[in-house]
Amino acid sequence: MKIMVVGGGGREHAIIKKIKENKDVTEIFALPGNGGIAADAVCVPVKATDIEGICTFAKENAIDYAVVAPDDPLVLGAVDELSKAGIPCFGPESKAAIIEGSKVFSKNLMKKYGIPTAEYEVFTDLDSALSYLEAAPIPTVIKADGLALGKGVIIASTREEAKEAVRSMMEDKIFGDSGSQVVIEEFLTGPEVSVLSFTDGKTVVPMISSMDHKRAKDNDEGLNTGGMGTVAPNPYYTKQVAERCMKEIFLPTIEAMNKEGRTFKGCLYFGLMITEKGPKVIEYNCRFGDPETQVVLPLLESDLLTVMKATTEGTLAETEVKFADKNACCVIMASDGYPQKYESGYPITVPEEIKDKVYIAGAKTENGVLKTAGGRVLGATAVEDTLEKAIDEAYKMVDTIKFQNAYYRHDIGKKAKEAK
Repeated sequence: MKIMVVGGGGREHAIIKKIKENKDVTEIFALPGNGGIAADAVCVPVKATDIEGICTFAKENAIDYAVVAPDDPLVLGAVDELSKAGIPCFGPESKAAIIEGSKVFSKNLMKKYGIPTAEYEVFTDLDSALSYLEAAPIPTVIKADGLALGKGVIIASTREEAKEAVRSMMEDKIFGDSGSQVVIEEFLTGPEVSVLSFTDGKTVVPMISSMDHKRAKDNDEGLNTGGMGTVAPNPYYTKQVAERCMKEIFLPTIEAMNKEGRTFKGCLYFGLMITEKGPKVIEYNCRFGDPETQVVLPLLESDLLTVMKATTEGTLAETEVKFADKNACCVIMASDGYPQKYESGYPITVPEEIKDKVYIAGAKTENGVLKTAGGRVLGATAVEDTLEKAIDEAYKMVDTIKFQNAYYRHDIGKKAKEAK
């Protein structure tokens, strides 16, 4: 089988490594891939958002199955166009990917169908938003409506911060058109949990829960990033919480999307907060999370490609999805200065014996040398019997990986350990 994976980050590297385990797979192409992914797939210089280019490549190379991993091409309709070309895909159609593509849509969906989430107001006009903030409870959460590379959410702890966040989105357009509408949301408290799930539009199969670390610096300080590390499973996601989530959130979301004529197939990511009143949805993503994928997929014992195809074909209920009873920790190594200004182009050294546990995110190859080429450079993942061992092993790996300007958090998994 010839497989095409659209995307070029650490998440895609984790997906590709897992798909490679299927003995029927003869070739994997990554569009565009990156310098590290090149060790596991043929990288093709076609941007993930070049839908026409992706379709042309798939047809010309007789691709048997495509995996569209990032949010942008999903929202732009990559699955729709590939399906029209006769190529089966993992991922939702554009009309379903809107669940991530528009926060206004997803909040209104939850309100309409009674799915627990934070109270909110939507604004399309700057003055109205600023006026509302005069009396809004503080802290508050400001969200750009559209996609913003995982950075379109600002938690404002003062009224002035909140106003500045709204101005930056609506007036300064720091997220482009994504900030033309904003959601001002109630600030919830409690442990956060990420739950990725496989779904074929009828059946929902949650994967192992995980805990992301969004802030750039230790002790959850600094700016929001795409994620600086993860652990799985998340100790706050107990059996009782999982049962409530299935009944109150997961199944109602799938049913709501069906009722709206937007059947969702692929990976639906639930970003949850376990509040005093129970679990609530903070956000939906229409795809595998990054870096959650880097701890969840190493724990998957079933064949990933088989499960993916079941979501496409509507046979998930008859397909085994099994996870190991172990723990995983991924520590992200970034370029110092991320998520703002940073320098790149530095050689990366990864010891041979741990390469299978390292997922490359932002790197390129120049004259056979792997060099940094992004904010988040790579993630080192350890799988062990206990959380403590997984964390220790991940940091031991990090100590052996070298590149100039390397930066990482030193407390990945600390909160999870405290919960046990």
